Amino acid sequence: MRMDKPPAGGNTAALEQFILLSKTAKGAAASELIRQSLEAPGVYVFGELLDMPNIRELANGPHSNYYNLLNLFAYGSFSEYKANQDKLPPLSAAQLNKLRLLTIISLATKNKCLPYSLLLNELDIRNLRELEDLIIDAIYSDIIHGKLDQKHQQLEVEFSIGRDIRPEHIQEISHVLDEWCSGCDALLKSIESQIVKANANREKRIKTEQQVELEVTNIKKTLKTAQRMDSDEQMVVDSHSTNSFVGDRRKNVKTKSGPYASRGSPAPKSSK
Repeated sequence: MRMDKPPAGGNTAALEQFILLSKTAKGAAASELIRQSLEAPGVYVFGELLDMPNIRELANGPHSNYYNLLNLFAYGSFSEYKANQDKLPPLSAAQLNKLRLLTIISLATKNKCLPYSLLLNELDIRNLRELEDLIIDAIYSDIIHGKLDQKHQQLEVEFSIGRDIRPEHIQEISHVLDEWCSGCDALLKSIESQIVKANANREKRIKTEQQVELEVTNIKKTLKTAQRMDSDEQMVVDSHSTNSFVGDRRKNVKTKSGPYASRGSPAPKSSK
């Protein structure tokens, strides 16, 4: 079963509303603000709210459990909540559902093919119908885009929104990006080098073609000149042969007929 609605990400306007309210909320009011943000539809990132001074003040006070819960929603998973459930406030049905959705997003960033068995275990869900309903909810909430493969019992993820990044991971990500940029620079230099070589080979090929064309033209001219000379020589030979033949014929006529042959008269008789 395929869902073609593409992910659009979280509701930034709703998040900005909580960020503005956090500027004046303190203590219990700040913890209540956190609770509301975790239930709000469309809010799936919480890093900016965590950075607000009044929210950070909760980390070491009587409401630290709400600050820790906000951290969990920003960076953690449902299994982490189950492991630390006694140290955190109880979750409402809406919060449980959102934390499961956030867990699916985290799993989708590591593997684009998620078996139902993995999802059932990570999300602590007992039956397939409940799992598939949750996945459909994720797709229509615009946080993932994919296909339910019921035959092979898996979720095939094509796109997913991103989650907040833990501060301690920023340096690692920066290092990875630096390496990626270095790789891109090296690839770009290699491409430029190949372009230079290709252009040089192209110019060399063009010069070779021009040289070959010039040689062919010269050979054609030489052949034409040679043919013309052979033709002229043949004409001279033919002319000499014709003149020789005519001369020989004339000599033969004079020798056989005598000086009077051409007049048609009999030769005079000799006197005794």
